[in-house]
Amino acid sequence: MNVSGTKANPDWIAADWGSTSLRVWAIASDGTVIDHAASDKGMGQITKSDYEPALLELVGSWLEGLAGPVPVIICGMAGARQGWKEAAYRRVPCAPVAGDALTEVETSDPRLSVRIVPGLSQSHPQDVIRGEETQLAGFLGETGLDDAVICLPGTHSKWVSLEGGDVSHFLTVMTGELFALIGRHSILRHSVGEGNKGEPGPAFLEAVSRGIGNPQNLTTNLFSIRARSLLEDATTEDAGDMLSGLLIGAELAACRPFWEGREVHLVGAGGLVARYAAALKQIGATAIIEDGSGLTLAGLKQVRAGMKETSR
Repeated sequence: MNVSGTKANPDWIAADWGSTSLRVWAIASDGTVIDHAASDKGMGQITKSDYEPALLELVGSWLEGLAGPVPVIICGMAGARQGWKEAAYRRVPCAPVAGDALTEVETSDPRLSVRIVPGLSQSHPQDVIRGEETQLAGFLGETGLDDAVICLPGTHSKWVSLEGGDVSHFLTVMTGELFALIGRHSILRHSVGEGNKGEPGPAFLEAVSRGIGNPQNLTTNLFSIRARSLLEDATTEDAGDMLSGLLIGAELAACRPFWEGREVHLVGAGGLVARYAAALKQIGATAIIEDGSGLTLAGLKQVRAGMKETSR
């Protein structure tokens, strides 16, 4: 846990409540970050009754001596059905966020005025986004682009089409979760081990080509990883690269309408984004890596600005 203990006296507080962590920022009236803190009390570690205490544990010192309630704007899993209070989805096409579409949360502490940013939903095909909508708002504000294709790699990768500043449609792919499940709980756990956490090698690129070229063969190609480790004594690094490449290749096959003939903005950081960039290059697509570290806060600032506009 990271708690500063500073008496920040913020104009408002921004919060990103994920499944495994909570991040908060004390924001001045001019948008400057005065202080920040974080804890590991994500949605998966707490119950509904724990949300307010978990928040106060981080921001309590910022509120000392303040007369009125401080606005707290939260994005992410606090608005899930299993979260603090469910924030109903907004249906696309629509702007990623809207200052007049927030869900208010009753609190015991009168110093808090909590609002949760809702996620987005899609009817055909049925799909949902929660948390990424705020990153998308930050992307629009930081890049100035109104039309773009965005990929947010992760446990559940999101492919998003932005048109005229609105989210027109999107697709979720469970690539990251499948990689973890197959690598840890299937027969392939004996071959993959910890996998390759470094730069993707030739085995990864070969598997990407197989995955996108014949996605219908995914399940047979997966077992070939096991066979190769037995017959050719493939390393755990190569096996991990093959598993990653096959799954990302199959994802790219499913998401072809998004990336074909378009630039893809990869939002994130680290090795996973590098793998997606290498995979897109392998199939002749153009990838632009966008640093996603500050986009959530940038999006929350846009929500705050929208709140001020609607209150006029």
